[in-house]
Amino acid sequence: MLKPINYFLFTLLILASHAFAGPYDRNTAQPVEKVVYGGVISVRNITKQELIEDKNQGWRTFGGALLGGVLGNQFGKGSGRDIATALGAIIGGSMARNHRQPELRTYQLVELMIKQDDGQTVRVIQDLDPGMLFHPKDRVRVIYLKRFVRVDIAM
Repeated sequence: MLKPINYFLFTLLILASHAFAGPYDRNTAQPVEKVVYGGVISVRNITKQELIEDKNQGWRTFGGALLGGVLGNQFGKGSGRDIATALGAIIGGSMARNHRQPELRTYQLVELMIKQDDGQTVRVIQDLDPGMLFHPKDRVRVIYLKRFVRVDIAM
């Protein structure tokens, strides 16, 4: 039987593995609109920073109100103590709600300029895949799917 801490760690591991999954899964079958071959004109590595709001803001506010109420309860007697508890809860909740710590994530992307065999020049920005590095004059295939485009090295 799993101990509670082992069960918690196992659950955390499973949830974390889904959180880091990329937007494009190479091991799924998806309907392809068209495939066009071409050559890479230029490659540029870029970064994208995305600001993520704290999703635990409600719990932080609740914790601040709880802590403020406990601290406020330490002062006064009778109805004065009740007022101090209420004020402590209000001030603690307000301070916790206004204290934000946004997280900044940086994504590594690659911008590819491709001259397709049909004569069109296209620009594709996609996640940087360390296993598939592109260079000028590489032969590539541009895969057009329903909602996005993916570039792979032609085999």
